[in-house]
Amino acid sequence: MAKDLNKVMIIGRLGKDPEMRYTPGGSPVTTFSVATGRQWKDGSGEVHEETEWFNVVTWNKLAEICHEHLRKSSRVYIEGRLQTRHWEDQNGVTHYRTEVVASDMIMLDSRGPRESSHYGDEPPYHHPDHRPQRGQQSKDDFAIGDEDIPF
Repeated sequence: MAKDLNKVMIIGRLGKDPEMRYTPGGSPVTTFSVATGRQWKDGSGEVHEETEWFNVVTWNKLAEICHEHLRKSSRVYIEGRLQTRHWEDQNGVTHYRTEVVASDMIMLDSRGPRESSHYGDEPPYHHPDHRPQRGQQSKDDFAIGDEDIPF
């Protein structure tokens, strides 16, 4: 039996600061937009540029992390699935919105000196269902034991 697949991977920059709110049940949800660009040459050699904008939605712990650490122009890797919602406004007009529902986020900007430290840094956040692939590091690879402390 064939399986279906709905997977999106984007690398880009945030268009504005993330916005966090809470559902009536208390679950955090953070939304932001990510711009991805591409360049190409046409047949005459003229260079063209194009920007595509993606609306991203994050939930729960990932929503909190995105709200706390991401800012306008932050460079990120987002992995998730596409979801299209629709609703009807007061005038009876149906609206559609396609979003990337993120399951994984990696911050790609280098940290400034003020933010970095040898101890206490956490690896990029991965959804709990994420399993590192061969050659990738897992959260346990970053654990620091008593023998690792230099004093």
